[in-house]
Amino acid sequence: MRILILCTGNSCRSQMAHGFLQSFDPRLQVFSAGTEASGQLNQKAVQAMTEIGIDISKHTSDSVELYLDDEWDYVITVCGGANENCPAFLGKVKHRLHIGFDDPSHATGTDEFVWSEFIRVRNEIQKAFFQFYEEQIKPELV
Repeated sequence: MRILILCTGNSCRSQMAHGFLQSFDPRLQVFSAGTEASGQLNQKAVQAMTEIGIDISKHTSDSVELYLDDEWDYVITVCGGANENCPAFLGKVKHRLHIGFDDPSHATGTDEFVWSEFIRVRNEIQKAFFQFYEEQIKPELV
């Protein structure tokens, strides 16, 4: 099963969701991309995932342009927040979903508060994507 997780910068939320889905089931072919890919991962996102035993440090921040001609079982946007423009994906897709999250890289305040936002969003992504995996993906793989 081929899954593309899409966001704007492809440096934080989409990378964490990518890491979680891959950790749930090695049979999944998971990719992530951005409409305005930053070209690098947010190091706090990498650290937050490492803290729970998932290494996303080797992921790359890729442009959605690389994947437009591919076929996908799922394309999932993860942009959250009213001021963001979630990308529309026009490729060959069986299912399009939106599972939105706040962007912790926009958090301001003390170091402790910013870090707590990365942990909060990471945990929200884990919960939402595990539920998605259990309810939608796993039954299709049987």
